[in-house]
Amino acid sequence: MAVQSRKKTTAEPHKAATKDDFGPAIQQYQAAVQLLQEAKYDKAKAAFQKLLPSAPPEFIERVRMYVNTCDRQLQSHALAFNTPEERYDYAISQLNTGYFEEAREQLNLVLKDNPRADFAYYGLAILDSITGRAQECLENLAAAIEINPRNRLQARTDNDFQNMSDDPRFTEMLYPEIP
Repeated sequence: MAVQSRKKTTAEPHKAATKDDFGPAIQQYQAAVQLLQEAKYDKAKAAFQKLLPSAPPEFIERVRMYVNTCDRQLQSHALAFNTPEERYDYAISQLNTGYFEEAREQLNLVLKDNPRADFAYYGLAILDSITGRAQECLENLAAAIEINPRNRLQARTDNDFQNMSDDPRFTEMLYPEIP
């Protein structure tokens, strides 16, 4: 019976990656986050994209999310609106897709340029209702109604205020008692 010889292998058994193996990647990640916090979106995006191939597996989704965040910020800074209504329409599109802070920022910019823009107050009231900010919703809706009383009628049938329907202050605002 012939005995087959076995070659000895000198390769080490596969070991799991440790935190130390990702030291440079973690430092790159921290630097990219710092750039993002400093609103240097183009540099942050480049840093995150460079990091993707070497990122620890548990960081990959977060890095992708930050790349998307940089893209959104770069896109919003490149926007140019000819009228407050165009900015409002963009803000509502952001609200409808769940980008609430971007929507709030755009609506506030409409008000900065035109403090009597009832539609912007109305949009903020909707945003506040959706995000559970009852007091702010009431304040913004009151401003919208004061500038344009027709907003009261619109709010009565607007499904975006469903979170406010049980608030007696909301009901009183929409259906005031006439002396």
